Amino acid sequence: MHTTHSDLIITTHDAAGLAEHLDLVLDTYAEVYATEIATDPFFSLPRYQDRLSAYASRAGFALALGYVGDELAGYVLGFRLPEGSGWWSGLQDEVDPEMLIEDGMRTVAICEIMVKEKYRRRGYARRLHDTFLHDRTEERATLLVDPINSPARSAYRSWGWQRIGGVRPFPDSPLYDGMLLDLPTRH
Repeated sequence: MHTTHSDLIITTHDAAGLAEHLDLVLDTYAEVYATEIATDPFFSLPRYQDRLSAYASRAGFALALGYVGDELAGYVLGFRLPEGSGWWSGLQDEVDPEMLIEDGMRTVAICEIMVKEKYRRRGYARRLHDTFLHDRTEERATLLVDPINSPARSAYRSWGWQRIGGVRPFPDSPLYDGMLLDLPTRH
């Protein structure tokens, strides 16, 4: 699928599409996370590629790529949480246990929303986000955001996301803010 928003052209893909565009995705990640890659093994390219492989193996995996001309400006990717998912096992705050139940159809996890610095503040992240979520059948979405990334946290809140608590998804990962968004009911 191709969606055009002014100068941003968005294409959507499944796991095969990620494999086809992997070098572009990794190059964009390396540009956006250059500082973290240099200082924290969790953000290294090999670790990220391992995470990408795991994400792409999950049911409901999808990827939306945003191009300006021939350049990848950013992307969003994620997958449906499986029944009994361990996604919430790193939750640091107490919440209603009902919020943590995953039946394999309830929640789509957005694992990355990323836009290169020179393309920020143009609404591209929102357009990628909306395209990714547009045809989802799950009742809600979740994502993790760095609590010190004020621009991203503010954007997510303005898009309707609600913080539910701190989440450490891997033993050596940073502590993130876990957020939820109710999705429109699709028939």
